[in-house]
Amino acid sequence: MPKFSANLSMLFTERDFLDRFDAAAAAGFKGVEYLGPYDHTPDEVAARLTKNGLSQVLFNVPSGNWAGGERGIAVLPDRVEEFRAGVDKAITYARALGCPQVNCLAGITPAGVDAKTAEDVFVGNLKFAAEKLEKAGIRLLVEPINTRDIPGFFLTNTKQALDILERVGSNNLYIQYDIYHMQIMEGDLARTIEANLPRIAHLQLADNPGRHEPGTGEINYPFLYDFIDRLGYAGWIGAEYKPKAGTEPGLGWFREFAGKGSAAA
Repeated sequence: MPKFSANLSMLFTERDFLDRFDAAAAAGFKGVEYLGPYDHTPDEVAARLTKNGLSQVLFNVPSGNWAGGERGIAVLPDRVEEFRAGVDKAITYARALGCPQVNCLAGITPAGVDAKTAEDVFVGNLKFAAEKLEKAGIRLLVEPINTRDIPGFFLTNTKQALDILERVGSNNLYIQYDIYHMQIMEGDLARTIEANLPRIAHLQLADNPGRHEPGTGEINYPFLYDFIDRLGYAGWIGAEYKPKAGTEPGLGWFREFAGKGSAAA
C-alpha cells in the first residue's frame, strides 16, 4: 500500500513548526514534507527528525517572498542569481536532513514578460539546478499547479511539465504530481499517472473542492491508492491539504490505511 508523508505547512498548524514533527510521528506518519525549513537551522530540524524517527521526504527550493504573495522565482528574469543562491541553500539543508529530493516552484509569470521568455528563464534555471543537485545526490522536481488557487502560475499541467523536462534534458529532473491540482486542471488522473510514472518522483493529495482531506470531495481516493500501488509506485504520497475541522479530527482516512500497513516507510 502507499506510504504517506505529512505536509507540515498544512497539517498540525495548531502547533509551532518544530512541534509539528512530534505531532506527525504521534499520529503515525513516518515521513514529513513542507514548503521549506529555512526559518530554522539545519541542526534544529534534524534533531526533530531524529527524535521522532521521521524521514525527510521533500521540501522546496527557496521560493521568494511567500508572505508577500510570491510562489516561486524560477521564471523571473531578474531573479536568476537569487534562484542559484537558493539552490545552494537547499543543498545545505537537504544534506543535513537526509532529504533525497527538492521541489522547484516555477512562480507566477511577471507582468510584461511573455511566455517564451518565462520558459527560457525557467529552463535555464532548471538546467543549472538539476546539474548541481545531481552532483549532490539530490533529485530535482517541478510541480504543475492550478490557476484557480494561484492565478498566473506558469506551470499548469502535465504535458507542459513533460515538455519542460524534454527541453532541460536532464536525467535528474522529475515531476511532482499533485492530484488535487491536476484534478482541477486536467482530470484523467489514473491514466495520466500510469502513462508518466517513470517521470513522477513524488505524489501529493487533497480532495476537491475545498482542498480538504480525502473523503470530503469528488476524488475516488480508495481507488487511486490501490491503482497506484498496482503500478508499483515506490515513492511517498504527501498529505498536503487544509484540514476541514482540525488536523487530528480529519485523520480518519489516514488511520484506515495506516492500519493496513500503508504508513510504513
